[in-house]
Amino acid sequence: MSIEAAISRITQLQAMMGAATGAPAQPPSTTSFSTALAGATGPGNVAALASPLAAPAAVAAPGATTSALPAGTPYASEITAAAQANGLDPALLAGLIKQESGFNPNAGSPAGARGLAQLMPGTAAGLGVTNVLDPVQSINGGAKYLKQQLDAFGGDVAKALAAYNAGPGAVQRFGGIPPYAETQNYVRIVQANAASFRAAPSFAPSSAPSEI
Repeated sequence: MSIEAAISRITQLQAMMGAATGAPAQPPSTTSFSTALAGATGPGNVAALASPLAAPAAVAAPGATTSALPAGTPYASEITAAAQANGLDPALLAGLIKQESGFNPNAGSPAGARGLAQLMPGTAAGLGVTNVLDPVQSINGGAKYLKQQLDAFGGDVAKALAAYNAGPGAVQRFGGIPPYAETQNYVRIVQANAASFRAAPSFAPSSAPSEI
């Protein structure tokens, strides 16, 4: 029954009671009802009822990436994001960047490689990197190039790292890690770096492929 119908019914009943007693019928008071209704549904009470829902738990911003590397690792979130985008172990990518540049985005080599991932100009261009000194571009380019070497050498991490350092042609020519002291040390050190990142207490394993 609507409010108007209820009020009309009350008026009829009061008129009937007044006729029976001889007292004049009094119109029903709607002030208290209206006031109560307004008070119950007013802005203050609506806000009070809604307050438990007004402050939802904080959620991560869209696109935010949680680092899978130990706290304090330079560019940890960017390295994690690039590794996950290319199906790599973040610890391996971080170990490579540590050896390549010591996490210095302005690092350069006499041969012309530059940036965090020490990309050569031609390699960088082929990977779509327009600024090798931009940390994010360099990390993404390095991740993509490392993934290409892993794919080319059947997921063999040692060969992929050797190809990153000495070039895939050298690895193919020697059928494995070239007999260059620099390359052999490079492969050993990058893998040791990766192992140290994995062994850190705050390291969070990722869903990288098992062969990595």
